[in-house]
Amino acid sequence: MSEKKDDLWTIEGLIALTDKVQSEEVEFRGKILPIQFCELTEEEEPTGQFREDFESEEEKMAFYQEIGTARVLKMITKANEKVPEGTLVSEEAWKKLPTTLRYAIANKIMGINVELRENFTMG
Repeated sequence: MSEKKDDLWTIEGLIALTDKVQSEEVEFRGKILPIQFCELTEEEEPTGQFREDFESEEEKMAFYQEIGTARVLKMITKANEKVPEGTLVSEEAWKKLPTTLRYAIANKIMGINVELRENFTMG
């Protein structure tokens, strides 16, 4: 292993992430939207009843999308409670945002680097 000491996580560093407000920027239609969020502990994770009995793949995807959206919103809300003066995206505002922007915010927070146009190409 040739990693530098600064490239390695410590348990203390990982635990500290659940209290640290992180900031990112999301580019949307040529402008920048600053966002803030906190990592969640398992105890803070939104809960949903686990299911395996989906009628279709679409129903299954909708179910997991709902859980993912609740998780991202919880991460944003946690940061907003810690640093209210940094609040730009509130729970109330989240519900009114364009869907494509919500996807971009969720992807940024979850560390998913996907260009939106890749998801919406005509094939």
